[in-house]
Amino acid sequence: MSRLIIAMLLTLLFSLMLPNAVLAAEGGVLGIGNGSKDETTSEIVPDSFGRDTPRHTVQGFISALSENDYLLASNYLNLSKSDNPTTVVRQFKQALDTGGRFQADLQINNTPEGNLTDQLPPSQENVGSISIGDNKIPLLLERVVPKKGEQYWQFSSETLNAIPEVIENTEPTLISRYTIDSLEDKKLFGYQLADLVAAVAITAGSFLIIYMLVWLWYHLLNFIYPRLRGVPFPLPNKVIVPLTIVIMALVLSEVMVYAGVSVTLREPANRFTEIASWVAMTWLLLRVIDSLFTRAVNLSYRKNYIERVSILGLLRKVTKALLLIVGIIVVFGNLGFDLTTGIAALGVGGLALALGAQKTIENLVGSVVVVADSPVRIGDYCRFGDQEGTVIDIGIRSSRVRTLNRTVVTVPNGDFSSMQIENYTSRDMFHFLHNLYIKRDADIDVIFKMVKDLDEFLNEHELTNQEWNQANILELRQDCYIIQLRAYVNSLDVIEFYPKQNILLVDILNLVKKYKVEHALPTQQLIVNQSELEHHSESDNEDKTADDADYNRRDAGVSSDKGTDTSPDSNSKHHIDINDLSKDASSKGAKVADKPPHQSEKKKSILDKSKKNINLRLTKRNFKHFKRINKHNSKKNSLSIWNQPWS
Repeated sequence: MSRLIIAMLLTLLFSLMLPNAVLAAEGGVLGIGNGSKDETTSEIVPDSFGRDTPRHTVQGFISALSENDYLLASNYLNLSKSDNPTTVVRQFKQALDTGGRFQADLQINNTPEGNLTDQLPPSQENVGSISIGDNKIPLLLERVVPKKGEQYWQFSSETLNAIPEVIENTEPTLISRYTIDSLEDKKLFGYQLADLVAAVAITAGSFLIIYMLVWLWYHLLNFIYPRLRGVPFPLPNKVIVPLTIVIMALVLSEVMVYAGVSVTLREPANRFTEIASWVAMTWLLLRVIDSLFTRAVNLSYRKNYIERVSILGLLRKVTKALLLIVGIIVVFGNLGFDLTTGIAALGVGGLALALGAQKTIENLVGSVVVVADSPVRIGDYCRFGDQEGTVIDIGIRSSRVRTLNRTVVTVPNGDFSSMQIENYTSRDMFHFLHNLYIKRDADIDVIFKMVKDLDEFLNEHELTNQEWNQANILELRQDCYIIQLRAYVNSLDVIEFYPKQNILLVDILNLVKKYKVEHALPTQQLIVNQSELEHHSESDNEDKTADDADYNRRDAGVSSDKGTDTSPDSNSKHHIDINDLSKDASSKGAKVADKPPHQSEKKKSILDKSKKNINLRLTKRNFKHFKRINKHNSKKNSLSIWNQPWS
């Protein structure tokens, strides 16, 4: 909103800087006028003294008086040939200093035709009045057309003819009475020094007196109001200063007229006080708006109308923005800018800005929809899209939501208003829905009785209400019964619901313990074909017989080569008697001992190596044999090789 206001003000200032000649040229180019010679000759010729409009005539006359140029000022008066210009101007200034009151600049018409809606003839315009004693003279302007194509405005001869009679009985003003002789005929910034000192003293004195009166009035109301209404005074003490300035601006002009401040200083001072009054009025209204909306928000919280808080916040921002725009436009008008052109350009610029800021306007409309429809309020927990969290603010452009991760998600109101929003805070109760899985080997009569007792248990439990309480067999599976438990629990929020749910679940499990049933757990079943298992066993036995025969043949070959004997063991069918080999080796060693030492030692070492090789081969063969037996037995009873006996 602040960016929008700045853009509109920049558009206004840019339009005010455009010269009127450019606008006129654009009108001719666009074909508004046909550009004929007749219309050219009938156009009004600009006046060299700036008397084209009533407002410019008044301003030019005051400017000439401030410069003490009576001859220049006489050009703004409709004088006859017999009138002395200097004398008439001097008398007119004396009457204006004593009791002259011009209208505010914005109230004086600024068109060459004047104000055609008043009760005066089209050639006359009322711009103020002169009040001296019981006499009151209207300040009239009349339009003079000396020749074709020329016209301008001057103070009417009717007003000028009544001036000498009014000023005959005038008394000296307060300033002329109490002015020090040393300040007479001295000027500062083009104004009489006595008038400047008087204006400053009147302004400062008026402000102090009015401030004291407003301060006393405020504290008196602040003391009486709570005792009469029982509530605090709604206005803060920040309204004292702007209210003082507004009242001072209203009375300062009359005080200056009564004191006799010269009209040449009074008119610029009136323009300044009028600007100050509008600024102070805007300031005062902003304070009052803040106070009123703050009180309304507090009242909404007390009465639990939370949905009104967002509406009030939006209305406060829009009202303050509009008030600032109006105040700025009026202040620029008092500074002398052409408001007609500015407001027209402001409208065109606002339209262009609206077309270029469609998304911003969409969000603004979305904020109005969110506030008016109230799908959520500030403080509500909701789900929207794939997000969920607590709404912490609904602004003009966007809304902010705090998620469970304590982050803040900003959602444009245009998108937020078009989403499907699920409001959890509006929930009046919580749904309790759980399933029990009971094995199928339980007796059906026991299951039926348990379901019936669970249904009565849910109806009579202290944590459930009568909304919908039911226990039923939901589904029959191959491995279990599925029993559904449904109930509603009264809870304000989920933090209150979870402890109640824990109590309800524990009570249900304790009730199920009383019946001869078991909870079904996830299982897996492996089915083996018996015929295929026996076929694999016979094949393994044939392979084992063939391997044993092969081992026997190889063992016989080794025994014949080394001169050893092999025989089956009593504990194992395929075990080779190592003791026989040892005996044979010993007998051979005895024979070798009868030979010479060097031959016997050589043959003994050869025999030892041969014995080690035989033992190593026997160990490897036995390991392979028992490994094959373990593989066969593992298919039958899963016995490990380490559980087999070793020879």
